[in-house]
Amino acid sequence: MPLPHGTEHLRFRRMTPADLDNMAKLLGDPAVMGIYPSPKNREQAAAWIAWNEDNDAQYGLGLWIIETHDGDFVGDCGLTWQRVNCELKLEVGYHVSAAWQGRGFATEAAAASRDFAQEHTDSSELVAIVHPDNRASSRVADKIGMRRVDDDLGADGSVRHVLSMRLRSTAALSDADHPAE
Repeated sequence: MPLPHGTEHLRFRRMTPADLDNMAKLLGDPAVMGIYPSPKNREQAAAWIAWNEDNDAQYGLGLWIIETHDGDFVGDCGLTWQRVNCELKLEVGYHVSAAWQGRGFATEAAAASRDFAQEHTDSSELVAIVHPDNRASSRVADKIGMRRVDDDLGADGSVRHVLSMRLRSTAALSDADHPAE
């Protein structure tokens, strides 16, 4: 499956084990991971990469590395299947390194991922699962056309906001191209 189109400032590529140093730094940064129970250690960052490689192999989707056109690491962004109130939903997710935050890169990458979902999946809906205190992430979801539609309980029992938008998918994918419920 292809990748999202590059944007004005960013390009996408698949995540690989070679990204461990950058991903460990990103996912281990308390400023980036402030809404998570705790930052991830190096082993957890390696598991994150493996999870994304598995998603890519199985569904042609996952979180992709986002970098500048000059090759500077910015973070990750992409599409994963997530359970929301007991239903599988296609989610757009994003993490931007603290050094690159505040420049609109999360919105730019999330919009490209939204467009990719519309062009290359048969999902009729795209969601963002956002911690209630994460105003920046809520603003990104809002800027790409999402609205809050529900709340969901995370695995740890925390309440998360669910923002959603309809997709007008033009793809005709088989049942093997998305997870079974």
